[in-house]
Amino acid sequence: MPRYTPFFTLHLLPHLRPPQFLHVSRSLHWKPRHEYRLSQPELLDRITRLLVLGRFDAVDNLSFDFSDDLLDSVLHKLRLNPDASLGFFQLASKQQKFRPNIKCYCKIVHILSRARMFDETRAFLYELVGLCKNNYAGFLIWDELVRAYKEFAFSPTVFDMILKIYAQKGMLKNALHVFDNMGKYGCIPSLRSCNCLLSNLVKNGEGYVALLVYEQMMRVGIVPDVFTCSIVVNAYCKEKSMEKALDFVKEMENLGFELNVVTYNSLIDGYVSLGDLNGAKRVLEWMCEKGISRTAVTYTTLTKGYCKRHKMEEAENMLRRMKEEDDVIVDEYAYGVLIDGYCKVGKVDEAIRVLSEMLKTGLEMNLLICNSLINGYCKLGQVCEAKRVLRCMGDWNLRPDSFSFNTLVDGYCRECDMTEAFRLCAEMLRQGIEPSVVTYNTLLKGLCRVGDVDEALHLWLMMLKRGVYPNEVGYCTLLDILFNQGDFYGALKLWNNILAKGFYKNTITFNTMIKGLCKMGKMTEAQKIFVKMKELGCLPDTITYRTLSDGYCKVGNLEEAFKIKNLMERREILPSMEKEAIVPSIDMYNYLISVAFKSRELTCLVDLLAEMQTMGLYPNIVTYGALISGWCDAGMLNKAFKAYFDMIEKGFSPNVAICSKLVSTLCRLGKIDEANIFLQKIVDFDFVPDLKYMASSAINVDAQKIAMSLDESARSLCVPNYVVYNIVIAGICKSGYVTDARRVFSALLLTGFSPDNFTYCTLIHGYAAVGDINEAFKLRDEMLKINLVPNIATYNSLVSGLCNSGELDRAKRLFCKLHQKGLAPTVVTYNILIDGYCKAGNIRRALSFKCRMMKQGIAPSVVTYSTLVKALCEKGDTKESAKLLDQIVKSSLDQTLDRYSKLARGYVDCENLMKISELHSIFSCLPSGFMFDEQMELEEPRTFHDAYEDSEVAC
Repeated sequence: MPRYTPFFTLHLLPHLRPPQFLHVSRSLHWKPRHEYRLSQPELLDRITRLLVLGRFDAVDNLSFDFSDDLLDSVLHKLRLNPDASLGFFQLASKQQKFRPNIKCYCKIVHILSRARMFDETRAFLYELVGLCKNNYAGFLIWDELVRAYKEFAFSPTVFDMILKIYAQKGMLKNALHVFDNMGKYGCIPSLRSCNCLLSNLVKNGEGYVALLVYEQMMRVGIVPDVFTCSIVVNAYCKEKSMEKALDFVKEMENLGFELNVVTYNSLIDGYVSLGDLNGAKRVLEWMCEKGISRTAVTYTTLTKGYCKRHKMEEAENMLRRMKEEDDVIVDEYAYGVLIDGYCKVGKVDEAIRVLSEMLKTGLEMNLLICNSLINGYCKLGQVCEAKRVLRCMGDWNLRPDSFSFNTLVDGYCRECDMTEAFRLCAEMLRQGIEPSVVTYNTLLKGLCRVGDVDEALHLWLMMLKRGVYPNEVGYCTLLDILFNQGDFYGALKLWNNILAKGFYKNTITFNTMIKGLCKMGKMTEAQKIFVKMKELGCLPDTITYRTLSDGYCKVGNLEEAFKIKNLMERREILPSMEKEAIVPSIDMYNYLISVAFKSRELTCLVDLLAEMQTMGLYPNIVTYGALISGWCDAGMLNKAFKAYFDMIEKGFSPNVAICSKLVSTLCRLGKIDEANIFLQKIVDFDFVPDLKYMASSAINVDAQKIAMSLDESARSLCVPNYVVYNIVIAGICKSGYVTDARRVFSALLLTGFSPDNFTYCTLIHGYAAVGDINEAFKLRDEMLKINLVPNIATYNSLVSGLCNSGELDRAKRLFCKLHQKGLAPTVVTYNILIDGYCKAGNIRRALSFKCRMMKQGIAPSVVTYSTLVKALCEKGDTKESAKLLDQIVKSSLDQTLDRYSKLARGYVDCENLMKISELHSIFSCLPSGFMFDEQMELEEPRTFHDAYEDSEVAC
């Protein structure tokens, strides 16, 4: 064959057609076929050829629209060419109007995984999981990964990677689904992925599930390491199975595992969470014996445990021991735990001492310590000191957070200083911290505390308007507001809204609703809520049963109250909610004993005490207190003394409440000498000559026995002197000897006694009751001089004294000044003024005060209506009296009011003024919390049942 040379070619050219330069002519005259006119197979072929050649720019210059089908087809065709597949996928991801779907993501990760491009695979998996909005999307990803695996027949390595990513992202349901199903495709999870899953399960409170996963790991032959052992021990501890945790540790050590400090720290934390500090200390000693180095976490966990149990001396000793360890560095966190512990027990001075010690070591203040100090000062009511800490945070280069502000706001709310609380919220906003739902909840509770219901409702609407979504606490607070206003239908409407919002798994929410209904006497509705609670899968707790029992007792249905107790013992709940029965505690029985006394069902007391003994429950100091208080209220001092002697024989020392009850009862019954000798055995009254008088021959034998018993228990009786002094003064005032009470008060002042609000309020009330209003006001001024702020009870006494003295204008002026003093009038305040105006014959003004109190959100009591009805009847206006009684029937908010209405209506219709006056006297003297019972045994000659029958047949 001749070899063609340039010369030969040129030699032949003249004999050929005119020269045409092939490449040049085509570039000038050829027009590329438009990509949009290419068929799908042609476009796919062109793109794949360019990608294989690595000409990604040429592909980018092609004119075509990206689609899921096109990307899917390219990936399928180039599945064995990871670089080409990756390049085209990245090109598709950069498009403005296109994003790869889940199916394409699943194919690219399989392609990259096969090529061992694990970093790129992991990055795309994170990107894919980041697109998940819910668990369903996670399950969809798994299905697509399985589908791609079957299509390509590649290695299932991707399954292990997605398992770990799901676990890291907290998508535990998806991770468990992968763990359970990946074995079907020949893939066993790696140990690292399993450890990641176990760790995140425990962190999310799924310790029991973590232990099941571990068992499954063992069945498939996955060999654990030290990290696995630490996680499993932690899981057992979180599930409060300390014995199993210890057995597991011993088993692993027998298998040759050298467990690290993390494992033992988990054991210590487990014991601490159970309050078993001795067990935690044993683990510490075990670590020392085995030569395992302790860390700051080891000692800090123990310190925290002692602080939780209020054992501050042991907590500080643990900190000292930490300092003695050469390899352990005591940091701000360790000191912070101890400081926080002191603040929580109210020992802020000790917290400041530890803080000074910390600062001397060169450590600096941190936010947690500042917040602990703010919380500690607020709990003590020292909000000024708490605010000073907040102001000093800037000097320490610290910025207050929402917790700092919310704690201080709560402090001001507890002190009823709402002006300063709102001012602090404004400062919070200026510092760029948005008030949270916690802030609003705190303010709502504060406004309720000061009785500003209108402002609380306005704040609620403002919270919703600002896009802050209420939580269970906020809804419960609003429910309380509506129930306190007597707005049953408003509360019911809010309750339906709460259920619609999905807050039906919280026991506190149900308890709040049940409590409100019981308070209004609507036991049928309360029972329905109780049934609904169980239907929705929310388990009643002790408070639920106790609230229902209390509600039935208040309406006089003690039989139903005991049925609730029995139901609590049986725990009759839905089969799907099987739980152990709640055994009534000694507290429950103590409460029922108190209820039995209030309901005057004294015959059931013996049964209650016998039942307690059968269940292995023995009376405590509270039980004896309830028995003594109940018998005292019933006027049966002999039985009260018997309960007292039983208490002493059992080794219990009487507390302040018991001593106060006995003294006040003796004073109430006019046995002043017996009360005095009783008090002399509690504290030394030698400096009070007025209390030295007594007549030995007149001393009651029981009082002498009490005094003798106190000789033995006086040393163990920790009764603050000021409490006893207040009891003495109150007892003398109740006996009508106000001058003697003032003389005792003056003598006590000379000994260094510091009177409190109760002391002055007692004396003011005493002077006002006997008509010496000028002396009462002198005492009020004396209070102000020593910086004691009179409370609403003090001013109620002053208003009462003015009304009794006929100085109604002065009483009204004092009433109008209450808001200037930061006080809100109560139902008692209004009742005093209404009674004063009624006695003066100005019923129109009395009715105006009733309207005014209702506008303020204060529900009139039975005393309010009884006073007005009596005054109107005395004036001969029975028609207006009937209207008032009709208002009670329509509202039906109080069982006592309902009973009064039924009794009074018959007398009003018959214009029986004498019976109406008698009824007014009875209901005006009812103690707070009085509960009716259809079969109550009264020592009075007439019962309410008799009065009701009289009113029915009076005509």
